Amino acid sequence: MDAQANLPQHVKIVEVGPRDGLQNEQQTIPAAVKVELIDRLGRAGFANIEAASFVSPKWVPQMATSAEVMAAIERRAGVIYSALTPNMQGFDAALAAGAGEVVIFGSASEAFSQKNINCSIAESIARFEGVAQAARERGLRLRGSISCAFGCPYQGEVPLHAVADVVGRMRELGCDEIDIADTIGVATPRKTQAVMLRAAQEFDLKRLSGHFHDTYGQALANIYASLEVGIAIFHSSVSGLGGCPYAKGATGNVATEDVLYLMQGLGIDTGIDLDIVVDAGQFISQHLGRKGASRAGNAIAAKRAG
Repeated sequence: MDAQANLPQHVKIVEVGPRDGLQNEQQTIPAAVKVELIDRLGRAGFANIEAASFVSPKWVPQMATSAEVMAAIERRAGVIYSALTPNMQGFDAALAAGAGEVVIFGSASEAFSQKNINCSIAESIARFEGVAQAARERGLRLRGSISCAFGCPYQGEVPLHAVADVVGRMRELGCDEIDIADTIGVATPRKTQAVMLRAAQEFDLKRLSGHFHDTYGQALANIYASLEVGIAIFHSSVSGLGGCPYAKGATGNVATEDVLYLMQGLGIDTGIDLDIVVDAGQFISQHLGRKGASRAGNAIAAKRAG
């Protein structure tokens, strides 16, 4: 019996490093460096790159150059450049910047919602109704992201029905994809499968994605567990960039290089050139003045250096 027979043959990787990864960096990163990173990732073959965030610079200073970045990137045919849009002002800015997908976000944890965006889950979803309608009218893809779907830094356990409720709300808004995010990296494989299967009762499994942080070193195991139940879209961040400003101790997103190495080993097609991604990871790590967090990326770079 082939243990891999039921795994997806193709997986879509959404690269979130330029937005979700860099937004938490304390040092100011020039727009030109962000553009270079996005262009390198575009050349690697990603079909979807999260490139910008049109939120108030007061809250996320690192994303203040988003319009400048979106204006300067090398647009590649077939690549969706996504932007986070918290409200209609953000949506208008994303539209003007040429975003191909807008991303709205909510939490499965009531406590996290209050801490993160100062309102209840229900209020947060209601705020996005205008954005969702505008996206549909303009023919833009709409993606919903659900944070703390596996655990919350403030309330701890997040029940399955709470995740399912937000998935249902996002579905009603007309989301094309919905991300199930382990914002603080506490998930383990069985919990991952339980959450994904419950979410799939509310939304098409093929349009659900896994967004895992590697705080406790479980991200790759959770991705494999997700593959086993049919999830075929995953988010990752080049060189393991990222964290969460509202989740103390949460380390970076799972590293793209590590995910690609796993997929190669499983014989799963991604359409992405791992070597180019390794170069991109080394580029941004050198700019940040620290070693990258991708084990596969660092190993491949070291092997090349001989």
